[in-house]
Amino acid sequence: MAEGELDVQGRITGASNATLYVSVTLEGVATGAVYKPISGEKPLWDFPTATLGLRETASYELSAHSGLNVVPPTVLREGPFGPGSVQLWLNAPTEDAPEPGIGLGGMPLAAEPVLGEPGAGVVDVVAPGALRPGWLRVLEAEDSYGDPIVLAHADDEGLRRIALFDAVANNTDRKGGHILRAANGRIFGVDHGLTFNLDDKLRTVLWGWAGERLTEAETGLLERLVEELTGGELRGVLADLLDDDEIDRTARRAAQLLRRRRFPKPPGDWHAIPWPPF
Repeated sequence: MAEGELDVQGRITGASNATLYVSVTLEGVATGAVYKPISGEKPLWDFPTATLGLRETASYELSAHSGLNVVPPTVLREGPFGPGSVQLWLNAPTEDAPEPGIGLGGMPLAAEPVLGEPGAGVVDVVAPGALRPGWLRVLEAEDSYGDPIVLAHADDEGLRRIALFDAVANNTDRKGGHILRAANGRIFGVDHGLTFNLDDKLRTVLWGWAGERLTEAETGLLERLVEELTGGELRGVLADLLDDDEIDRTARRAAQLLRRRRFPKPPGDWHAIPWPPF
């Protein structure tokens, strides 16, 4: 990922910024990846210009150092269109999926890659009567025909880890389409350019645990994160990707969650669910 040769195979349509599917080859081994050149980022009013690729990479580092492990391996490196983030591609689950690899994981590069399943089968919009047992309601609304619908997600451990990650990283764009299931069955979050803002902007479809008490394992992860963000190795890694005040604010969010020992609740003065939700 960090040193292999990048070869652009095509553009991923529908993305807000330039998002390219690339093959990465090193010493005869190839894999697929998503390359987002910083030169292809559109300016935003609430995020510093040309920083989304840095935030994508910082999100992976936060995920890896905390032990949450919910973001695919991501590096910041040079590419055909300049520096940008490069993230391991996630293939959709198949009956003969390799174990325990993620996506192609060093296998010969597939000619026609298949994106990991959006929503991962754990986030959905359904009629109230079609809500699956054990699923958590997030929002009740009406569709364009005036019929009732429910935004809901599974009470899934992997999904819950993503929700905790989002609360710390201040993810302002957790759509259902940004949750993928890899070939090995694990659930990952992708598309983390809109993270680490100084203002509280958490916007997500994963509000099913709002206000729920954190487990001992989750508080342990937060304790580790607070240490890492205030003076550990993670702070040094993030210093090359984020401003000091952004790192400090992230540490305070983690510490606040640790003190309250509960998942956050949707704020009353902010649109807490991204639109569209997928």
